[in-house]
Amino acid sequence: MNSAAPRGANSAPSQRPLADTRAPNERDGVDTSPSVSDSIAKTTCYMCACRCGIDVHIKDGKVRYINGNKDHPVNRGVICGKGSAGIMQHYSPARLRKPLLREGPRGSGEFREIEWGEAFAIATERLSAIRRTDPKKLAFFTGRDQSQSLTGWWASQFGTPNFAAHGGFCSVNMAAGGLYTIGGSFWEFGEPDWDNTKYFMLFGVAEDHDSNPIKIGLGKLKARGAKVVSVNPCRTGYNAIADDWIGIRPGTDGLFVLALIHELLKAGRVDLDYLLRYTNAHVLVVQEPGAADDGLFVRDGAGNLLAWDRVAKAPANATDPEAKPALTGSYTVNGRRCVPAFQLIADRYLDESYSPDAVAERCGVGADAIRRIAAELAHVAFEEAIELPVAWTDWAGRRHETIKGRPVSMHAMRGISAHSNGFHTCRAIHLLQVLLGTVDVPGGFRFKPPYPRCAPPGPKPAGKDVRPMTPLEGMPLGFVSGPDDLLVDGAGRPTRIDKAYSWEAPLAAHGLMHSVIRNAWAGDPYQIDTLMMYMSNMAWNSSMNTVETIAMLTDKDASGEYKIPFIIYSDAYYSETVPFADLVLPDTTYLERHDCISLLDRPISHADGPGDAIRHPVVQPDRDVRPFQSVLIELGARLGLPGFIDEGGSAKYHDYADYIVNHERTPGIGPLAGWRGKDGRSNGKGEVNPDQLQRYIDNGGFWHHDFSDDQRYYKMGNRAYLDFAVQMGFIAKAEPIVFQLYSEPMQRFRLAARGHGKSQPPEAERGRIEAYMDPLPFWYAPFEDEAVDLQKYPLHALTQRPMHMYHSWGSQNAWLRQITSQNRLFVHSETAARLGLADDDWVWIESINGKVKGQIKLIDGVNPDTVWTWNSIGKRRGSWGLKDDAAESNRGFLLNHIIGDLTPADGNGKRYSNSDPVTGQAAWFDVRVRIVKCAAEEAGFTEPQFERFRQPPNVGPSPDVLRFGAAFRMKREAAE
Repeated sequence: MNSAAPRGANSAPSQRPLADTRAPNERDGVDTSPSVSDSIAKTTCYMCACRCGIDVHIKDGKVRYINGNKDHPVNRGVICGKGSAGIMQHYSPARLRKPLLREGPRGSGEFREIEWGEAFAIATERLSAIRRTDPKKLAFFTGRDQSQSLTGWWASQFGTPNFAAHGGFCSVNMAAGGLYTIGGSFWEFGEPDWDNTKYFMLFGVAEDHDSNPIKIGLGKLKARGAKVVSVNPCRTGYNAIADDWIGIRPGTDGLFVLALIHELLKAGRVDLDYLLRYTNAHVLVVQEPGAADDGLFVRDGAGNLLAWDRVAKAPANATDPEAKPALTGSYTVNGRRCVPAFQLIADRYLDESYSPDAVAERCGVGADAIRRIAAELAHVAFEEAIELPVAWTDWAGRRHETIKGRPVSMHAMRGISAHSNGFHTCRAIHLLQVLLGTVDVPGGFRFKPPYPRCAPPGPKPAGKDVRPMTPLEGMPLGFVSGPDDLLVDGAGRPTRIDKAYSWEAPLAAHGLMHSVIRNAWAGDPYQIDTLMMYMSNMAWNSSMNTVETIAMLTDKDASGEYKIPFIIYSDAYYSETVPFADLVLPDTTYLERHDCISLLDRPISHADGPGDAIRHPVVQPDRDVRPFQSVLIELGARLGLPGFIDEGGSAKYHDYADYIVNHERTPGIGPLAGWRGKDGRSNGKGEVNPDQLQRYIDNGGFWHHDFSDDQRYYKMGNRAYLDFAVQMGFIAKAEPIVFQLYSEPMQRFRLAARGHGKSQPPEAERGRIEAYMDPLPFWYAPFEDEAVDLQKYPLHALTQRPMHMYHSWGSQNAWLRQITSQNRLFVHSETAARLGLADDDWVWIESINGKVKGQIKLIDGVNPDTVWTWNSIGKRRGSWGLKDDAAESNRGFLLNHIIGDLTPADGNGKRYSNSDPVTGQAAWFDVRVRIVKCAAEEAGFTEPQFERFRQPPNVGPSPDVLRFGAAFRMKREAAE
């Protein structure tokens, strides 16, 4: 069951450990493999979200060297520049050293150091008063912390619905678009079949997510001669090595994909058998305009979905494996006209408005290129199908002697997700995959356990009944199936501070973290008392409209009190957000604490088996800091939260490590799946094992299980896999998971907008719900395109994260910032020539929200109507341990300053969050700009500039040169 060297998607022979790793003897006597450490600790990297295994070499109690763990199922020993540079992250001069209490004005950076006892007392008193009166007056939002199963549970036990993590401003469209369609999604919940795919398409993928597995996978594709097609306005990284780069116009990917679908339907190149077996394409849909059930599925008296049996010429149970369902036609059932869902798909996308000729100009992609790619997809899927000699049994008991696959796979990320039309674009990509029959088949896109789950999965979000001293009835985040699941009051007003799960963002599966500060400042929909945040730089690169955000954080009411009364913030580093906190709880670095990369959250599974991992302290802190997870657990005990105290009222868990081992979410299921049971022989479900963490440490910091060959594919309908998923607790019943090409939950919202049902939107929201809650994917222009003068602001502006940095952490890293300490605005050379600009010119980048100044670099690998830059390079002076003359603060710039957090006012004067109207995903990439050359006296420095932060107490000046390794060298030389 357990394996130190699992066979998986990233374990081709070239990726396996060498039998003999010793370097050959050198004739000149030079030792090319000197001993660099006293010991090696195996843990999990945190320099991005990849969660690779690393070997941390320890010398004299300090970190000496970091390399990849060759046995780890994620990276197989591969390590990137970020991972190696974790040393400089750990030893950053920006590390916080002790709890801080604000003394000066908010935003000044004036603090005094306090002891942990005082910090806990302040937080406990404040939070206790909130819990006794109105728990929703605590807004608790966390960043990319990888411990959301704990933080979300803490919020639930506290009783506040106002919890979410980074997903709302990162990629909730990617998650929700997949989970509402196929019960899984790209990135953490799925991956291409790298070993078998022959045609791979990337949509909007930069190099910051899942980078090592993708690099390993791309290496395999290139070695085998598979074709790689990238759809991205910017030609960098993965896109630069693609065989075919489609430099699309931003925000039009959905239109491009639907044109591909148009061509496939027109040519009849869709996998009809796959659609009948694994989707709801054959389910009958009521077609009775004006009726309360118009657009809903037809059901029998027992609630079973119905299809039209083309042989029996009568309605039949849609899940009956013996039925012969029709995919097209119009029928009458119980006096109601109805059609199969596939008929609606064909009617919509065969329309000439989706033809390549109709969409080419808008997408910036030639019609012939669209037709060619559609033809290539069809050829590989249907003419180059593959078959593996593996027998398996499907959910209905039918035995298949081989596993058939169509070797086309796809991957998409933030470039698709971060638009106000991103949800429907994500759904369109999944529709394209499913029509080709390429989901969870050999050569296609494959699910990572614990996915797939039913679409949409459970549970529903909790927070309808918020009462003092009472936990929520469930978790704050979840998946709604219709208007009755929304978190709104009797008048239809949002009950969450971020307006998630309201009529403004019905399917907000990850919340709207980017809306919290504005809503709390405005008291919309109500006033809060305390904003508690963890590891999210909301005063800088994690907020839109940064200038206004800073003003909101410091704004006061008529009585002189801050409009956001109290801010508690935890971070490991002196980021731009720390100075705005009233109470600072200093976190550890990732090498000093326990973490749990759990199947309850975002595990390290790959398509050939589930896996999870831990971090554990490989060195001890040299500062008075504590892991935030342990701090949260202690706060829970001090507050007397259910689940955090025992029957006698004492703390149930000593710290996060104790919680990881002993917490059970449901009987037998805890944060970690490996080595459960008293003897450590159970996996998935089992009793608590006191030695569980040590077993993980002994195994290199991870647990992984390999599927048998007959479990690896068709997980949505594979009996062996479904039985295993029940055994592991992934799903409740071994029932088939049906892909929802037509989304009935979406249609329920449209019916509510038409006046049906007990839960209906306010009058002002009806048109918006009717327009965007469409049960089939469609394309519409990003909101900013429709709201601004495109003659004045003709250019799209994007940000990407470079492969060598992640979020805002990298710019404090002495090694990584040597690669990029100043970002440029990349401009197509033809565009620059048209505007009279030359390489290295300084320009103003202007939007309807303001302007920012930076230096340009001319390139050819970008859509001519698009400019872009690296994200999070620009820094505010006084932050991150950087010197005042650092390039990041003086020449680097932040595009966030000119990205609005609200849409322009509509016809009624209403301004919505600058987000997708379905999920609330932040629309970072919709901004339109113009660029104007600076006057000569304006060149050479970035604007806007802000007042320098003061340094925390007892922190020395930023070093002129940050060295690493000198002490080790001097000791070695002295010994010699």
